[in-house]
Amino acid sequence: MTEDQARQILMERYAVSRETVERLSAFVELVIDENQRQNLISAASVASIWCRHILDSAQLLDHAPSQGGWVDLGSGAGFPGLVVGILRHAPLTLVESRGLRISFLKRVVDEFHLDHVTVHGGKVEAMPDAPFSVISARAFAPLDKILTLAHRFATPKTIWVLPKGQRASEELAAARKAWQGEFHVKQSITAAEASIIVARRVQRGTAK
Repeated sequence: MTEDQARQILMERYAVSRETVERLSAFVELVIDENQRQNLISAASVASIWCRHILDSAQLLDHAPSQGGWVDLGSGAGFPGLVVGILRHAPLTLVESRGLRISFLKRVVDEFHLDHVTVHGGKVEAMPDAPFSVISARAFAPLDKILTLAHRFATPKTIWVLPKGQRASEELAAARKAWQGEFHVKQSITAAEASIIVARRVQRGTAK
């Protein structure tokens, strides 16, 4: 997939306006510029940032409601969190523990006037208990650890959208030893080898 194709899919699939594409373009420029000071994304992925990071993040909207609070764990450079925050105008909390990345996330939130986005600078364990409609985490931790850390943010209606690579099925099998719920492995639209684990009604207990 070329970068032009990624932008076209973004505009058509998610009805993204040209103004919003321009906003995402400005975000891309900030990421690339900041990448010279801290390793936000791999150097190899800079040339394909629209496919590898922007569209890859935006596709999570396919599996989430348009309203309700969303928490993104280990937001890093803002993927998927800031992309979601630009495309979805509902409360969003970005959780990040690394100082330089916290500063970058706050800078983007301020510059883009994303008043519905909050940055929690600290570990997930330090987050106060609160219910969220959506929980996401990209390149953050194995599935079992994500469920363990974030289960206190979930209700029976919460949707988990967790991008994974080739080991999605393996991670799911391991997590089922301690967790049960409705788990589905969805194909990523940006990479044939990647998947998204979508879950709901997650609770402790071995699946039967």
